[in-house]
Amino acid sequence: MGKVNYFLTEEQKMIKELAQQITREKIIPIRAELDEKEEFPWSVMEALSQADLFALFVPEEYGGIGGGCMDICIALEELAYGCIAITTTYAATALGSYPILLYGTEEQKKHYLPHIATGEKLAAFGLTEVTAGSDAAAIKTTAVEDGDSWVINGSKQWITTGGEADVYTIIAMTDRHKGPRGASAFIVEKGDEGFSFGKKEKKMGLRASTTRELFFTNCRIPRDRLLGRRGLGFIIAMRTLDLARPGIGAMGVGLSQAALDEAVRHARQRYQFGQAIISFQAIQHMLADMATQIEASRALVYAIARTIDTGEKDIQKLSAMAKLFPTDTAMKVTVDAVQILGGYGYMKDYPVEKMMRDAKVLQIYEGTNQILRNIIGQYLNKEYS
Repeated sequence: MGKVNYFLTEEQKMIKELAQQITREKIIPIRAELDEKEEFPWSVMEALSQADLFALFVPEEYGGIGGGCMDICIALEELAYGCIAITTTYAATALGSYPILLYGTEEQKKHYLPHIATGEKLAAFGLTEVTAGSDAAAIKTTAVEDGDSWVINGSKQWITTGGEADVYTIIAMTDRHKGPRGASAFIVEKGDEGFSFGKKEKKMGLRASTTRELFFTNCRIPRDRLLGRRGLGFIIAMRTLDLARPGIGAMGVGLSQAALDEAVRHARQRYQFGQAIISFQAIQHMLADMATQIEASRALVYAIARTIDTGEKDIQKLSAMAKLFPTDTAMKVTVDAVQILGGYGYMKDYPVEKMMRDAKVLQIYEGTNQILRNIIGQYLNKEYS
């Protein structure tokens, strides 16, 4: 009924159906309980592992499926329809894996990627610090060579899946005098000497996703855990985020679609003044705007994901757009969904309350939407100069 045909391949239709099934059977029934208890979604991670969805972003030669950006966005959109907290936990492993995929040696890839592809090991990405978030070049964590080892000191803040993941890709300064060019990337493993975790953070939303601080106290790791070459850390971090941002946009689309569906169902069932409230023009206009903005978001994400899959290298502006518009849309749509449900929408018994709380983080993590506007604006300035 009036659905846009995005001409998905048979494989992409299978990914979509598989993710929908997991969402329907494994995520939606437990999402409220996990949110309330702030409990890590191990049962869903196991289901994703059994369905080979962790293999989606790993190349075939390392035990994966070798899916592209479009494939990953399809899966993330469908999983986010159920819960973006649980989906963020899955997406965080992709984020933590990208530095290895992009810059790892053959030995590093063979050592880590097969375990990630099976879901046996989760991954995480460590860039943000107390004084460095949007200003990624301001990181203070250091790594110093010592014989056959690197010794890391410092901390990372608000790390998704911190404490639960086994593999961490970390950005640390190896030469502070060089500014951004003095940053390097490293692989740190859970259990490494001098590596510990802070308390589990209590959050407004995303409560089924664990967020912790990472502490490095003379953390000693083997010399061969350096990713790429010394001084490449800032580039690795930016390329990682460029690849990941369309997936966050896809999560915004999935969440928005779920909120719209709840709003339409309620508007058809809720009667006031002798008629269903969906018959009122004010409600129809809100729903029409929500539906149009969601479809525009989906079209943008899919178009940019497909562009990335063609091998386009200069994707920073496009990647920023693919996150910016759908996540702003998700915030607006979830707020409007709560409004349409009225008092029901404000109650925890109805899912749109959680959806609105969860939506906010999409505008914050993996590059705030204000920073993304800066990136887009700077590119426009260059393009027209």
